[in-house]
Amino acid sequence: MTAATETNKFNAGWRSGRGERFGGVDKGLSDWLGLLIQLCLCRFFAGLLVLLQSSSYVTRADHDSRPNFVLMMVDDLGIGDIGCYGNDTISTPNIDGLAADGVRLTQHLAAAPLCTPSRTAFMTGRYALRAGETSSIQVILFLAGSGGLLPNETTFAKLLQKQGYTTGIVGKWHLGVNCESRNDHCHHPNNHGFDFFYGLPFTNFNDCKPGAGKGVLVDVQETLWQISVLLTLASLTLLAARASGLLRVSWTLVAFLAAMSLLSFAAWFVPFELLRTWNCIIMRNGEVVEQPLKLETLNARHKDGPFLLFLSLAHVHTPLFVSEGFTGKSKHGLYGDNVEEVDWMVGRMMETIARLGLSEKTMMYFTSDHGGHIEEGPKGGWNGIYRGGKAMGGWEGGIRVPGIFRWPGRLNPGREVAEPTSLMDVFPTVVKLAGGALPEDRYNTTRQHLSIFKVHFFTPNFSPAGAVGCYHTGVCMCHRPFVTYHNPPLVFELSRDPSESRPLSPDTEPRLAEVLERVKRAVTEHRRTLAPVEKQLTWTKVLWKPWLQPCCGTFPFCSCEESNHTSAAAE
Repeated sequence: MTAATETNKFNAGWRSGRGERFGGVDKGLSDWLGLLIQLCLCRFFAGLLVLLQSSSYVTRADHDSRPNFVLMMVDDLGIGDIGCYGNDTISTPNIDGLAADGVRLTQHLAAAPLCTPSRTAFMTGRYALRAGETSSIQVILFLAGSGGLLPNETTFAKLLQKQGYTTGIVGKWHLGVNCESRNDHCHHPNNHGFDFFYGLPFTNFNDCKPGAGKGVLVDVQETLWQISVLLTLASLTLLAARASGLLRVSWTLVAFLAAMSLLSFAAWFVPFELLRTWNCIIMRNGEVVEQPLKLETLNARHKDGPFLLFLSLAHVHTPLFVSEGFTGKSKHGLYGDNVEEVDWMVGRMMETIARLGLSEKTMMYFTSDHGGHIEEGPKGGWNGIYRGGKAMGGWEGGIRVPGIFRWPGRLNPGREVAEPTSLMDVFPTVVKLAGGALPEDRYNTTRQHLSIFKVHFFTPNFSPAGAVGCYHTGVCMCHRPFVTYHNPPLVFELSRDPSESRPLSPDTEPRLAEVLERVKRAVTEHRRTLAPVEKQLTWTKVLWKPWLQPCCGTFPFCSCEESNHTSAAAE
C-alpha cells in the first residue's frame, strides 16, 4: 500500500523522536583513520570477512568527534526471527549480543512495506513519494527500466562525502541504474554518494535461481504466452484451411496473424524468459562483472571497499540459499539456515572491528528493510505477534522491523527504546554525528510525538477470506479494487493492542474524536508540503527497455563470469 500509505503517513504510526534519536550521545572520539575494507562474500555476502587497514590520516580537529559507520540491512527479515525480539528456536547469538551491547528499538518502523520505497526513505530520510515513488506498481521490476532514485535526491552518503568520509555499499541496491542510455548510471550508487559499489544493482528473486519459479509479472507472462499460442494456432489453422481448399483466406490475413504471433512470442520470451540474464547480475562500480550471476560460485568474492559501509544483504529474500556450512543447521529449514548465516556474518563483522581496535570508533546498526513475506510460508519470515507482513501497507507486521544500535562507550548497553522510531531517523542521526548539516526539506525527520495511536485509512483485502495475507496473488496489492477504505478510519492503541486486533470506538476510547481530528490536520499539513516530482514507478518507467540494459559483452549476447572467486581471508 506504498503510495497512499505514505501519503497518509499515520498509516505507519505517529512518528516520534526524529532527528538525533540518541540525544545526549557524546560525539567525542579520537582521530579516526580512513579504512580499506576487504569483503569476502560467501554465497551472496553471507560469509563476510572484513579487513580494516589504515590508509589516510584526517588532520582536521573536528574529525576527532566523528565515528565510522557500519549499517547492516537484511532483506525481508521478520522481526520475530531474531532471539532478542522473542524467537527461541532460531539461533542468533551475535545479533543478540549486538543488542545486549547497545540499544534495541522495540517499535522501529520501515517507511514502506516493500523494498524500493523503504530503501529510498532510508537513504534520503523522507518518504519515498517525495522522490516520485507513488504508483500501484510499488517496486522496480526490471533492471533496464528508467525509474529509480532521482539523481537530485540527497542521500546520507552524499552528505558524508562532503564531510570527508569515504563511502561504500556492498550488496543489494534495487533503486535503479540508468535513465536514458545504457551507461548514464543516473540512479547508480556511484551517483548517490557512494565511492564504491559491489553487488546486485537489482535484487535477488526467484527468477535468479533456475527451477525456483517466476517472480515478476507472472500474470502478464501467462497472458502473453496464451496470446502467442492462440495466434500461432489461428495462423496455422487458416494456413491449413487455405491449403486444403476448405476456406478462401487471403495470404495477407495469414501473414498478419503469423506476424502478430511472432511479436507476442517475442514480447513474452525476450523480457521474461531471459529475465535471469537481464536482472540477475553483479556490478563492481559501473562495470558488469557477472551476467547472469551464478549462485553456486558466489562463495569467495572480495574487493576493497570503503567506510562508511552500508552492507545491504541479499539474504533472506527468496530464492533462499546458504553456504554448505549452514545447510540444515537450523530447526526452520532453509529460511532458518539463512537467518543463522546472517547472524554468523554479523559476528564476523563485530570480531574484525574489535580485533582492530575500532569498536569505540564505530557505530553499528542492524535492521531489515520491511517485515517478512508471510505468503511464502516456510520460506518467508515470521513477524511475531504483529499483524500482516511484506506489502501489506500500514499493518504493523509489514513495517515493524528490528532496530539495533551499538557504539561502545557512547551508548549504554542493554538499553531499550519503546517509543516509535523509523528507518528514516538513521539519516539525521548519521549526518549529525558526521558533522554535517541537515537539508531543510527533511519534513519527515523533525517531528516529535509521544502518542502511540495508529490510524489506518485503508487496508488490503486478504485472500482467501479470513486469512492474514494475500495467498491468491502471492503479495497484497495496494490500490483499488484490492483494498478497503475505512470511514471513519481504523484506530488502534499500540501499547495496549500491538497486534492491531481491537479497533477503538468512542466507547473504548473517549479521545477518539480528538485523535482523528489531529490526524486529519496532520495529513492536510503533510499534503501541503508535497511538491510536484516526476513519477518513477509508472509502467513507462519500470518496463524493460533494451537500450538501458546493463551488459557485459555485445548486447544482446550479454554473458560473463567474474574470474576472481578466490578468498583472501582477513586473519
